[in-house]
Parts: sequence; C-alpha cells; structure tokens
Amino acid sequence: MSVKARAIYTFLSENKEEISIQENEELVIFDENSVDGWFQGENSRGERGLFPASYVEIIRTRSNSNVTDCSISPAGSLGNDSPYFPSTPNTPLSTGQIDDEDDYDDWDDWDDRSTVVEDGDNTRSPGANGHVYQSPLSNNPNVHYRAKSVSRQDSISSSRKGSMVGRNLNRFSSFVRSGVEAFVLGDVPMMAKIAESYTIDMGPLGPRWKESPQPFICSIEDPTKQTKFKGIKTYISYRVTPSHTGHPVYRRYKHFDWLYNRLLHKFTVISVPHLPEKQATGRFEEDFIEKRKRRLILWMNHMTSHPVLSQYEGFEHFLMCADDKQWKLGKRRAEKDEMVGAHFMLTLQIPNEHQDLQDVEERVDNFKSFAKKMDDSVMQLTHVASELVRKHLGGFRKEFQRLGNSFQSISQAFMLDPPYRSDTLNNAISHTGRTYENIGEMFAEQPKYDLFHMLDKLSLYQGLLANFPDIIHLQKGAFAKVKESQRMSDEGKMDQDEADGIRKRCRTVGFALQAEMSHFHQRQEVDFKDMMQAYLREQIAFYQRVVQQLERTLRMYDCL
Repeated sequence: MSVKARAIYTFLSENKEEISIQENEELVIFDENSVDGWFQGENSRGERGLFPASYVEIIRTRSNSNVTDCSISPAGSLGNDSPYFPSTPNTPLSTGQIDDEDDYDDWDDWDDRSTVVEDGDNTRSPGANGHVYQSPLSNNPNVHYRAKSVSRQDSISSSRKGSMVGRNLNRFSSFVRSGVEAFVLGDVPMMAKIAESYTIDMGPLGPRWKESPQPFICSIEDPTKQTKFKGIKTYISYRVTPSHTGHPVYRRYKHFDWLYNRLLHKFTVISVPHLPEKQATGRFEEDFIEKRKRRLILWMNHMTSHPVLSQYEGFEHFLMCADDKQWKLGKRRAEKDEMVGAHFMLTLQIPNEHQDLQDVEERVDNFKSFAKKMDDSVMQLTHVASELVRKHLGGFRKEFQRLGNSFQSISQAFMLDPPYRSDTLNNAISHTGRTYENIGEMFAEQPKYDLFHMLDKLSLYQGLLANFPDIIHLQKGAFAKVKESQRMSDEGKMDQDEADGIRKRCRTVGFALQAEMSHFHQRQEVDFKDMMQAYLREQIAFYQRVVQQLERTLRMYDCL
C-alpha cells in the first residue's frame, strides 16, 4: 500500500537503482516495509527507485485530531499517543530496523527487547541533529516512555513558583526535542555524581574546547570480505588500529553505525560527522569498498581530532575492545549512559569570563551566514568535481582515443604506397596515435588519485555543515528564553534569581556552541589546506607524466 512521506535529509543517488531526494521533498513510498533499510518509491520529479528508509519520515494523520504524526519509518515510532516523534535517522529508537547492509538480523543479544512504559511525565525524543533527550527517571535507552496526555507536558514547571517562562508551542523543534529548552529553564535536575567533565577554555579568538590530554590517531585498513553461517552471511571487516594502544580491533560497518548513534544520542551541541552513505546494491564491489574505506578514514580522523568526541567512553570502547563478551557489556553500559542530551550540558565546565549575550548572538549570526555560504560553495564544488570525474571516465578518454585512432589511420594510409613510404615517419605517427590512446587511459585513471579524494573531503564537510542549523537553533532558542525571562523579571512576574539562572544556563549553551564553531574553523583550515595541496600535487604529477609521454614521442621525429 502506497503512503506519503517527507524527506528529512538530502540523499544523492550513486547508481541506477537509486533516486535522489531533497530535504523536505514530498515522496510516495510504494511499500511501507523496508528491505535492508531501503524504501522503494517515487520523488516529486516522478523518478522511481530506492532511497534510505532512515532519510524519510512517513506522514500519517491521526483519526481523532488534526495533528499530523510524522514518525520515522519503518521503526522507531513512539506510538500515536506520544507528543514526540523521531525526526532524524539512525537514532537509538530505531534499533529494530534492518537498515544496514551488514546483516543486522544476526546481532543475537546485542539489543534487548524494548519495553513501553506508560507514564505521563517521562518522554524521550530525538533532538538537534538526531540527539535524543531522555528523562532522568530512567537510564535504560530501551525503555520508551509514552505520554498519557500532551497537556501534562508542562506539569513540572507549572507547580514551581516563578517558573513562568512559556514553553515553545512547537514541541517538534530541535530546541525542545534535544532537551536544551528544559536545561535552560532549569528543569533538568543536577546529578548527585557526574563522573565525566569537558572543559571550555578562552582562547585568543574566543571559547574553545580544551585539548585532549592524550591525543591520538587511528588507522583503518585491510577491508576484508568475511562470511559466517557457512557462507550464508557476508560482510566486510576493517582493521582499526588506534596509535595509543597499537592493538588492532576488527569492526564492521554496523559497529561504526552503532557508535554514530551513540554520539548523536549524547552530544547535543556538537556537529557529529555523518557516516559514509549506505548503498542498496553493489556493496561488495571493489570500487565501493575502497570508497567506503576512504570515507571511514576521514570520519575517524575527525573523531580523533575532536577534543570531546575523542574522549567519549563509548568511542574508547569501540577502539579497544576485542573480546565479544566485554564488547556486549560495554555496549550496554554506553546505552545506559545518563549524561546524554540535556544532561550532557551538566558536564561542561565553562570559563568565568563575562560575555555579553548580544555579542555572542552577533558572532553566532556571522557563523550562520558563513556556514550557509560555505555549504553552498561545497555543494557547487562537489557538482563541478563530479562532472569532471564523469568527463575523465568518459568524454576525455573517448576524445583522446579518437585522436589516437585518427593518427593510426594516417599511418596506415602512408603504408599503402611502398615506393614513397617512410617507415620511420610511419612508425613515429603510429606511435603518436598509441601515445594519445595511452593519455586517454591516463585521464580515465586520474580521478582515483585526486578528484575522488577531493569529493571524499567535500562529502565529510557537507555532513558537518548540515548539522549546524539545528545546533544554532538551540542557541537561538536559549537567547529567546533569556529575553523573555528578563522581560518578565522587569515586569515583576519572575524572581530575578530565576532569570539570572536562565541567563547562566544560556551562557553554557553559548560557550559550547562557540567552542564547536572554533573547532570547526580550526579543522576547516587544516583539512582544506591538505585537500588543495594534495590535489595540486597530483595534478602536477599527472601532467608531468603526460609531458614525458609527449616528449618521448616527439623525439621519434628527430631522426627523420
């Protein structure tokens, strides 16, 4: 049965079985049951094919109200009674979804049976960029709380004297779903003991994450095709070796996907890089395996370079655990982590320096404009580079081969009149033809040395930049609450102490966002310098090889 859906992320097709979809595009899904995490459907342009199930949300209309239920399909819905609905892919609420090509059906006891608990005040819902805010009353990520009544969602604040700042009417906004609204308004209780801490320092250009005391790098090598159950199941295993231990562990894509979900679940104000996209067909082709490895390496490089993400206990578990039993224990421990979403904000240690909130807002607005322009530019360069790859693989090779064949034809014509023919000239012209045919092949091979690597880096930054609108929205929402609380304080409707508390918690959100902005700028400078240098070096080497071929051919005419 066909159903309507909406794309929540942009997906670019990479083979003929897939179709591209754009964020917010209306779609038609032919069958609500996904196959290996892929839907078959039709986009707004009438194109039919496959696209990732986790990139869309199915649109359902409740029969007893005018509210539209936009729940992620095929799994992860909290039910029609819940005021919160997942809006991003790869959240832990979708643990039952088979959306990884690496056979999720053999996870054994990796995922316990989920339980739905009926409780009016406890909800968990995905926040900014896929982050999930979980009620402090449960530390089990597999327990889903279903609200009895939407009208009770503000019951906590209504019973507190002076907590009169209104909640956002849009309960689906990332500001609400991430739990940052609850944090700013003081509705997130302090934990008795916080075992982890992340520090923000003041640098020359503003707030920044404190560097990791033990920086390290990590290699990803040797993608190997493996089988299990006597060949019934096939998957690719990667050797992952962190530099600070030197001991390799072997991970499949599903393990990376699990880690990615935990990162989204925990780090509300951090731009977590997107994993390489999934593919419905051709998963074991050599080119696809090589492309995925390159992009996993870039993903890992970003992870190890981030002062906060690199210190995450779940990340350390991913990098170091080689024992199956210990892996499952560590996996469950990470999934029971209470310091996620809004509670992650409690782990932040911010500087004492005063920052005027208007100055912070202006700085955030400038970054927002920069990120939008950079995102557009990255998309443009991606399109141009992709077109150039197609020309290298097709047009350029074909044109040089045609030119070479034409030279060969001239040589063959000269051979038809023996009394006047010059074997030396004919051989030189024939060699010229072969040279241009070789140059055509060189053009076809060149993208794997330069353009592919450029496109890999651009893909990483497309994902990072796509995260920032939601993260910036958190800060904007916090600013609005500060202004509203100060207005109410000036009108005598709120205690000044409570307004000051909201302002203080807004400072925490602001410092965290600025620290993430600073880290992005730092990495952007390093990454794009490396990308441009590598591209230019490969281009120079390529054209030097072309010149050498032409010079050798030219010398054949010197002895005529």
